[in-house]
Amino acid sequence: MSTTVLVVDDNEGIRYTLKEICRFAGWRVVEAANGMEAITFFDIMKPDLILLDYHLPNGDGVSTTKSIRKRNKHIPIIILTADARQEVADSSMEAGATDFAIKPIKAPDLIARLRLNLKLSKLTADHHTAYVNKGIKQDTLMTIKNYLFAQQKAVTIDELKSALPIAYQTIHRYLTYLESKGEVEVIAQYGSKGRPKNRYRLI
Repeated sequence: MSTTVLVVDDNEGIRYTLKEICRFAGWRVVEAANGMEAITFFDIMKPDLILLDYHLPNGDGVSTTKSIRKRNKHIPIIILTADARQEVADSSMEAGATDFAIKPIKAPDLIARLRLNLKLSKLTADHHTAYVNKGIKQDTLMTIKNYLFAQQKAVTIDELKSALPIAYQTIHRYLTYLESKGEVEVIAQYGSKGRPKNRYRLI
């Protein structure tokens, strides 16, 4: 089992359930009961993904996320909570979480969410050096890739611009870069008149 998931929750029963779900998916699990333990185990075990409860003793989900982000900018951190308030989700994402889910979450949904985050993390790791050397900002690139990944069909630059707070020219530059890396397919859509409109799909 090459993938390690750090499960952080002060409730032993919830930790056990999350551990069994992760093991069913074929992942190794490391457990922590609070924020301080999470940081210690993160430093020692170097997990591939963190499943983190929002309400924790000795460092809640937000402060723990911030501490981990100082150590690693890219590891997926998924925060789980029974608190469905928008401000809880906002504070989690602002702290650096990559995803947020409301408890209870069904096993198939959780596994799918973890697989998606692991896949996106691998894409980031594989090309991180190239992004820096090319002057491409990783956060912007991952925002565009995350959006493309979530779409069921190819989209235009205008559709990307409407959904994301990124300028048209910037989106075009990043899509051109992704196309050169073989990560994006460009599909020309011909209308009844005028030039064809390009649509983009993550490969």
